[in-house]
Amino acid sequence: MIITANDLKVKGVSYLDGLVNKYKEIFISVRGKSRLVVLPIEEFERLKDAELERAIKESEEDYKKGRYKIETAEKHFKRLKI
Repeated sequence: MIITANDLKVKGVSYLDGLVNKYKEIFISVRGKSRLVVLPIEEFERLKDAELERAIKESEEDYKKGRYKIETAEKHFKRLKI
């Protein structure tokens, strides 16, 4: 779900912005349990890039070791029960 900053209270956005500049990540708890994390967009993008790099390396390793199948899309979907 996407909401605009205008949907939040003005103080909420500026308060979060100030905290994230100071602490780099903010955990938001709900009923005493951590539920959400607020990060600067640069940190989020760095994490997404690292995740993609890891997936690429794993795929390359699988390819080198022959851990793949050559099959039609239909057989692939059937094997995955999609």
